[in-house]
Amino acid sequence: MADGGVFSPADDGLSPNSGIEITMEEISENSEELLEDEGEEDFDVGDEDNHMLKVKNTDLNVLGIKRVDLEKDGDQLLSVPSVNLEDNSKNVIFESNMLETPSNDNENATDACTLEMSAQTDHTQGKSYLPPFEGMEFESYDDAYNYYNCYSKELGFGIRVKSSWTKRNSKEKRGAVLCCNCEGFKTMKEASTRRKETRTGCLAMIRLRLVESNRWRLDEVKLEHNHLFDHQKAQNCRSHKKMEAGSKRKLEPSVDIEVQTIKLYRTPTVDAVSYGSSSERENVEVMKRMRFRNGDMEVLHNYFCQAQLVDPNFFYIIDLNDEGYMRNVFWIDSRSRAAYRYFGDVVLVDTTCLLNKHDIPLLSFSGLNHHGRSVLLGCGLLVDESIETYHWVMRAWLTCMAGHPPQTIVTNHCKELQGVIAEVFPRAHHRLYLPRVVQSILEKIEVEEPETFRLILNRTVYSSMKVEEFEVGWEEMIRHFGIRDNEWLQSLYEDRERWAPVYLKNTLLAGVFTSQPFLHGYLHHQTNFSEFFNIYESLQRKMIQREALDDSETREFTPVLRTRFNYEVLASELYSKEIFLKFQEQVVLMSSCFSIAQVHANGAIITYIVKEQDNEGEAKSFEVVYDKVGMEVHCICSCFSFRGFLCRHALSVLNYNGVEEIPSQYILTRWRKDVKRLYIPDLDSKNIDISNPVQLYDHLYRRAMQVVAEGMASKDHQTVAWQAFKESLNKVRLASQKPV
Repeated sequence: MADGGVFSPADDGLSPNSGIEITMEEISENSEELLEDEGEEDFDVGDEDNHMLKVKNTDLNVLGIKRVDLEKDGDQLLSVPSVNLEDNSKNVIFESNMLETPSNDNENATDACTLEMSAQTDHTQGKSYLPPFEGMEFESYDDAYNYYNCYSKELGFGIRVKSSWTKRNSKEKRGAVLCCNCEGFKTMKEASTRRKETRTGCLAMIRLRLVESNRWRLDEVKLEHNHLFDHQKAQNCRSHKKMEAGSKRKLEPSVDIEVQTIKLYRTPTVDAVSYGSSSERENVEVMKRMRFRNGDMEVLHNYFCQAQLVDPNFFYIIDLNDEGYMRNVFWIDSRSRAAYRYFGDVVLVDTTCLLNKHDIPLLSFSGLNHHGRSVLLGCGLLVDESIETYHWVMRAWLTCMAGHPPQTIVTNHCKELQGVIAEVFPRAHHRLYLPRVVQSILEKIEVEEPETFRLILNRTVYSSMKVEEFEVGWEEMIRHFGIRDNEWLQSLYEDRERWAPVYLKNTLLAGVFTSQPFLHGYLHHQTNFSEFFNIYESLQRKMIQREALDDSETREFTPVLRTRFNYEVLASELYSKEIFLKFQEQVVLMSSCFSIAQVHANGAIITYIVKEQDNEGEAKSFEVVYDKVGMEVHCICSCFSFRGFLCRHALSVLNYNGVEEIPSQYILTRWRKDVKRLYIPDLDSKNIDISNPVQLYDHLYRRAMQVVAEGMASKDHQTVAWQAFKESLNKVRLASQKPV
């Protein structure tokens, strides 16, 4: 079993195959590119700072985030300031480093590569596309071509298809090389013509190929050109002319999920079930807006402004309707984004405030840190519980998390949310929050003997070891209490594979069922915005202080060993204090396992029955399967899946087979105390264009902020950081004095 704390790697590309036919096509500057008709498409465009802008077409109201370099976890994507709700302008105003960027009107958005950026009343042409990089993925070949074509037009050069290859005996395209129009030189035949030589042997190119996930991945990128860019000449390139012609036709964009480009989209068909005509749907859409009391908007605006002053990598995005009114808002600070790298394997999405119609329509994302305590991973305020709204916030959150989905995502029971999770996180395990499920059953189901019902329900849910045992127990329960005809309970039972423990034995939950959502118990129905943000900030401070205290206690902790098993010694060296104490209980309880018997063998895979005596003196049997070759051990109680460490039954079988150490795959990285965790952006300089002053400034600024963040750890750190800054400044000044 793999370490549950590590994300699944991206799919590997296709290996060389004899069934692939390669066709090398040297195409002259006047040749036709191998590109099908391009329709008008919504492009989600981002500047060099990874701040995102929006372009709309006439059919689809798109709120788009283009995350070009999703591997650069922690970079600021986009921030959106508050908007005057009395203004009926359809422009969505984004703020990024004090630059206001209104989106173009629909009728002016036909050119997908052009975007006006304005600050107050000054209009300047700004860059929209970051350079391509290796590993970038697209839904189709056309998407990849269109992206590189727009990127090239923006810089001022044309592109063409240098070569492509298809599957043998098929026209299915499998790969291609797109190059700069200045690539290569004239052939001997072409050299005899009077046409002026326009090629310079430029090596700029991208190589893309179809991989197993049916996406197109860039596996080679060369950005350097050996010639000057000419925007006027580039406008006349065939690739750009074809793009402009294609933009006059409409093409609905595909929705990219868990790939490099993630679009947050809205379509007028979402509420088609609820509302008859398109005009009715449009009227309802216009009416959808968040309800604010006097002063609420000011509180929200002030908090976001203050948060960005304190934390330059604080991110927020506001969703507006066509009339300029706020529908939804999402925000996350840099610490939460960095924490997701360490604790993003299991994420709990709490919609209790929405479901219970609180004045604060909150949706929160949270996880568990290495001490087993709740950490916040983002928040949203939503206008309603519609599929459309959930789509928006889930894609916003996934984009902030660099496109990496969690391994397991746990939510409340909600049909609308269930469908959204399946679409936005198709590879994640979607489970329902078990404590809330059981609580809802006890609250909604009225019976004559509520205490007896509670005991039987808990026994059926938590004590059943096998599916048959659970289903028989459930059937007896609903028959005994006469609740078979309850439609809500029947609907919940149909989803039992998402919440009943007997069905979750292969799902990593890492203690989430024994934890509470981050803001649980602190908000009530009438909590207003001012109170909410005071509570929010207070809990954030306490969370940081609590983790620092836990880290300190873990470093100073000298465990008192209670057994002679080496498992306990090893765990004391690796686990944080809180996790070690929980695991230690399992080691101690190994003494209650009085019998281990082999009942079946299939090669190296052996099945044992472990008997233990419970607190009441009764003997219980647990089935444990052990693979001697793979060093894997699985107990029917599934303690590892539910809590993130091995149980006493599995440890007993390992000990029975002479295995004195815990197999490495069962020591999750998320619980280790020897992992250095820095809650700062993870920066990468591979794709920085040093000739671009904006990219260079942003990169240097973020690197400096990294030193600042680490320098705040202690007085000694601060002294070292300050000294390093002074030395660096002197070196930079000396470099500027050297003759060029």
